[in-house]
Amino acid sequence: MRAPRSMVVAGAVVFLVAVGLVLVMVVRPSSASPSSAGSGVSAPSEGSADVGFARDMSIHHQQAVEMAFIVRDRTDDEDVRRFAYDIINTQANQRGMMLGWLEIWDRPKSSDRPPMEWMGHTFTPRSDGSLMPGMATDEQLDRLRAAEGRAAEVLFLRLMTVHHRAGADMAQAAAGAAGTDEIRNLATGMDRAQESEIALMADMLKARGAKP
Repeated sequence: MRAPRSMVVAGAVVFLVAVGLVLVMVVRPSSASPSSAGSGVSAPSEGSADVGFARDMSIHHQQAVEMAFIVRDRTDDEDVRRFAYDIINTQANQRGMMLGWLEIWDRPKSSDRPPMEWMGHTFTPRSDGSLMPGMATDEQLDRLRAAEGRAAEVLFLRLMTVHHRAGADMAQAAAGAAGTDEIRNLATGMDRAQESEIALMADMLKARGAKP
């Protein structure tokens, strides 16, 4: 008997996150040095940009991976599927790294603090499922699940463009405010990658006769 698709997707996400956590543990002596035993350097505080970014971006990435899994099953277009696979692999791995750092820093992976408080302003999660700027609503995700072919491709590219823009803004803020090399370097790389992918998605939308 085949397992329900939701269980397959959930299992795949768990596996990818686990891979990211393993990678963090493998490189722990160097990449996690701020909190390594005997290093003499304190772990980032609960209210720091490092902890806030790692926690918030983990949630942001989780939805990007979810949307990528959805479109992977809604189209046969190789370019879109390849792009979706790249998001799944890259962002699930990054999410695993950030959750691993929170573990190493002995900081909780969830918090009652408002999202984006570390940026100097807060965002109140909405009842429509949008937990942070750029994140798709429940209704938008349902539309993506119901779409097929070109319609699914266009909707995915539009939703992911908005998602990436907000993610790039968060990454830019973290790159400038973080106190650890881990977050500064990761956020800088995220910003560059997501800006590049925004341009790529604009070209993909244009090729499908759609506007961003």
